[in-house]
Amino acid sequence: AEKNLKLEEKITVLQQQNEELRARIEQNTVITRQLSEENANLQEYVEKEVEEKKKLSRTNEELLWKLQEGDAVSPVKLPPTSSTSFYRCSSGNSSPAKVKTLRR
Repeated sequence: AEKNLKLEEKITVLQQQNEELRARIEQNTVITRQLSEENANLQEYVEKEVEEKKKLSRTNEELLWKLQEGDAVSPVKLPPTSSTSFYRCSSGNSSPAKVKTLRR
């Protein structure tokens, strides 16, 4: 009878440990799902950023190429101007638009 009492106490302790472990597993499962979702969102964001960087790089290369081709074609080089110039819009709007120009 004493041995049975000790075994029942041990069973109770093991059942409590088992419940605690199940609760931890459930909590870890929830956290794992959240982290997986966050990881997927971050990967998507990184892919978009990489594509945007590639696009900007291609645009930059194209503009550099156009600039070089323009220099090769143009026999007269314009004198350096200030970093901003004022132009009038050709759409009939009489207000000047501030436009940045590249220095050569």
